[in-house]
Amino acid sequence: MFFDEKTAGIEIIHHGVRTATGGAVRLQNTPEQWDLVPVLSGRKVDKASNTIEATLIYKEFDFTSRLVVTAKDKGVEISVYLDKPLPEKLAGNAGFNMEFLPSAYFGKSYLMDGKPGNFPLYPFSNTQIEPISKKIPQFAGHTTFDDRGRGEFIVPDPLVSGKTIVMAPEDPERGVRIQAKDADLLLFDGRNLGQNGWFIVRSLLPVNKTGKVLTWYLEPNAIPNWKRAPVIAFSQVGYNPSQEKTAVIEMDKNDTPLKAASLFQVTPDGKYVEKLKSEVKVWGQYLRYNYAKFDFSAVKEPGLYFIQYGNQKTNTFSIASNVYENIWHPTLDVWFPVQMDHMEVNEAYRVWHGAPFLDDALQAPVNHVHFDGYSMGPSTQTKYKPLEHIPGLNVGGWFDAGDFDIQTGSHCEAVSSLVDAWEKFRPQRDETFVDYPTRYVDIHRPDGKPDMLQQIEHGTLNMVAQVKNIGHPVRGIVVPNLHQYHHLGDAINETDNLPYNPNLKPYQSDGKSSGTMDDRWAFTERNILLDYSTAASLAAASRVLKGYNDTLSQQCLFYAKQLWDEDETRTDTSHFGVIFGRSVKTAAALQLYITTKEEQYATLFKQAIWQILDRNVSSPGIKQALQAYPYMDDVYKKKLRDYVVKLKALCDEYAKQNPYGVPIALGGWGGSGGVVNFAATNYYANKYFPDIITPEYVYRGLNYIFGCHPYSNISFVSSVGTVSKKITYGNNRANFSFIAGGIVPGILILKPDFPENKEDWPFFWGENEVTVGGCADYIFLGVAAGELATGK
Repeated sequence: MFFDEKTAGIEIIHHGVRTATGGAVRLQNTPEQWDLVPVLSGRKVDKASNTIEATLIYKEFDFTSRLVVTAKDKGVEISVYLDKPLPEKLAGNAGFNMEFLPSAYFGKSYLMDGKPGNFPLYPFSNTQIEPISKKIPQFAGHTTFDDRGRGEFIVPDPLVSGKTIVMAPEDPERGVRIQAKDADLLLFDGRNLGQNGWFIVRSLLPVNKTGKVLTWYLEPNAIPNWKRAPVIAFSQVGYNPSQEKTAVIEMDKNDTPLKAASLFQVTPDGKYVEKLKSEVKVWGQYLRYNYAKFDFSAVKEPGLYFIQYGNQKTNTFSIASNVYENIWHPTLDVWFPVQMDHMEVNEAYRVWHGAPFLDDALQAPVNHVHFDGYSMGPSTQTKYKPLEHIPGLNVGGWFDAGDFDIQTGSHCEAVSSLVDAWEKFRPQRDETFVDYPTRYVDIHRPDGKPDMLQQIEHGTLNMVAQVKNIGHPVRGIVVPNLHQYHHLGDAINETDNLPYNPNLKPYQSDGKSSGTMDDRWAFTERNILLDYSTAASLAAASRVLKGYNDTLSQQCLFYAKQLWDEDETRTDTSHFGVIFGRSVKTAAALQLYITTKEEQYATLFKQAIWQILDRNVSSPGIKQALQAYPYMDDVYKKKLRDYVVKLKALCDEYAKQNPYGVPIALGGWGGSGGVVNFAATNYYANKYFPDIITPEYVYRGLNYIFGCHPYSNISFVSSVGTVSKKITYGNNRANFSFIAGGIVPGILILKPDFPENKEDWPFFWGENEVTVGGCADYIFLGVAAGELATGK
C-alpha cells in the first residue's frame, strides 16, 4: 500500500534475523519509500536446477527485467537478464540493489577489495546536487525533497566501490560476501536522503546490452550446525495468582525439546529458590518454528519469579493480585497527551511539541490522489471551493499515529472505546493539565478533572467541528506535500501555522497569512460508513460529556441525529459499504438508543444484529451485541447466549491454530489490535455469560500483548512490563525511541512463514506504528483487566 515497505524482493534471513531485503532492479542509488517499485509479473521455481526466476516490470518506462537466482557453492548466483536494451532515460539510473539493515551492521566493518572500512552509525558520506530534469519521478509526481523552488535534488555518492565486498567479516552471524563479475559494486548509505534508509550494495546495468547483463555471487556466512536459541515467551507484566500461567517455548525446527523447565522465585536477599520443576509438553509446529509449553499455574504465591529452560533463564516477572492495576496509566498519562493536536504539550523539562496546525485547513482539490490513501473525486461535496480555507477546524483531535494527520475513522474508534471505559469503570485518574485558552497541556500535572473525560472532549471537539463547519465528517485532514508528510520533528514545524493566502508568493508572509501552500487539506468526499461511525461516537460521547461540557454534549447528540437522518436517505453500494455498512449503522443505532431511549433505534438494532451474527460470530458484531446486553430485554439476552456459545467455539479453534490461542494476523499489519479486541470481547462475554466464557480467554490476549508471542518475549506496550518496546514507529522514531504507553502492531508474518518484530529498527510501520484507535482500545482492556483480576 505504501510502496517500498522493505518486505519484498530478494531477502536474507541470516541466523534467525532478517538482515537484507529489496533485492531487485531499482532506479535509484538509494531508493526512498515513495520511489517507483517494479511490479512482479511472474515467478518461476525450478526445483530440479535450484533456480528461481522473477520478472519485474516498470510500466512507467516500458522496462522489463528478469532476475534469476541459482544455488551455487555455499551461496547463490544472481543474474539480471534484459530482452531489450536499457531505455535511454534509465541509463546510469537502473541497477541491481541489495539493501542491508543498518542496525544489523552498526559497529561492524567491511572489506572492499581487501581495503577496510566501517559501517557508519550516522550518515556522513558525500552527496551531490543534480538538476530536477535528471530525477526519476516519484509516486504520482510527488516529491520527498523540499528544494525550496530551486529545481534540484540530492544524489548520494558511494562510500566505496570495487569488485568484491565482505560485510562484517569479524561476525560469523552477519558475514556476507558479494562478488560482481561484470560491473563494479557500489556501497551506499541510504540514510542521507531519509532516516529510514538502508545500506545498499548496487551495480549499475550496462547500456546497449541484452541477455545476461549482470551477475553477482552472494554468499552469506553459515555457522555449521547453527540452531536458533529457544525463545521463552511469557507475560512481562506477570500473572494474577488465580489465573493460568503457561510459558510458550519457541524452538528451531532442528532443535530437540528438553523434558522439563523450572520456575524460580527471587527472595529479598537475592537468592533463587526453585518453586516448580515440571514437564515441557510439545505443542507442535506453527509457521517455521516448533513449540512447547511449560505450565506453572500451580504456583500461586505472590512474588518475583523467572523461568529457566536448559541454560536459558528469563528476566523476572511478578505473580501478584495487582499486576494489571496500572497497565493503562502510561497510555492515558503520556501517549494520549503527546498526540493532542492544536496544543502545546509539555512534560517536565521537555516540550514534546508546540501548538501545531493553527492554519487548518484547506478544502482538498477535486480529482486528486494523495500518497497516504486519501482521494477526492469530481466534487468537493461541500460549499467550499478547492483550496478554499475551511474555518473552525483548528481545535481538538489527535495525531493519528506516527505521522501528524487527523483520521476521523480512528477518532471514532478512540472516542467510542474511551466512552466505553468511562461508562463501565469511571476511572478518576488525573495526571494531565489541559488549558484551552492558552492551548497548553502539561503531563504529570493534575488539574482536578478526570483525564479520560478530557481526552474524550479533545477528540470530540474536532469531530464536531468537522460536521458543524463542513456538513459531514471527513476522511482525514493531512498535509498536501510528500516532503511535509515524512516530517520527523516538532509538529509545529510541519506548517508555518499561517493560513494560506494565494495573493502572496511562496515563503512570503504578511504576518497573518502566508503564500506557502503547506496548510493541511481536508478530504471531504462523503462516506456513509464514516457518517454512521461518527454518529455512533458522537451519540456515545454526548452521554459522558453531560455535566462536564454541556454545550459540547448537546452538539454531539444534535449532529449524531443529523447524520443519522441524512443517511437514512442514502445508499452505499461500494465494496466496503456492502460488507461493513450494516455493522456501522447498527453501532450508530445502538448508541443513539442508549442515549435517547427512542425505540426506533432499538428496533433497527435488534433487527440487524442477528443477521450480522449469523454471517460471522466475531468482533465487531458480537462485541456490539454484548455491549447492548444491559439495555435489552430477556428475550434478547436469551437469544444472545447461543451466539456466545459459538464465540467460545471460535476462540477454542484459535488454540488449535497456534500455541498462543489468539487470532494472529497474517497480513501487512501486525495483529495486536485484533488480539486486544479478542480479549475485550471476551471480557464482555465473561461478564454476562461467565458459565460459557471464563476469564482465561481475556488473560490469553493480555499474555500475548505483554510478551507471550512469537519471535521474542518483549511487551508490545512501551513502559508496561519488565521488558517492553523501547523503539517504536512514533513521531520521535528518528531518535530510535518510544512514547510511553503506545501499543505497537506487533508480529508481522513475512511470507511464507517468518514472524518478526524489530526492536532495533523503528521504521517498520506494520510492526511498530502506534495508533490512536489501538491505544484507546488498549486502555479499555487495561481498565477491564484490573477489574477482572481484583473485582474493583
